[in-house]
Amino acid sequence: MKKPRWTQLIDFLQREMALPTSAIDFGLKQCDEKVNLLPVVLWQYGLVSLEQLDRIFEWMEASHS
Repeated sequence: MKKPRWTQLIDFLQREMALPTSAIDFGLKQCDEKVNLLPVVLWQYGLVSLEQLDRIFEWMEASHS
């Protein structure tokens, strides 16, 4: 069975982007658990760079198809 997309995003952030769980939890709280806003929130608070944000968006686009 395929994981929900939000779970896949969090797995990607932890494994591929090496973001700590605390950063992801903080981001989720800031965006009221709306996972689609998570990458931008992480960038807004300086938890990911612009280059990392681009990489996250590329992953999201590729995983959506």
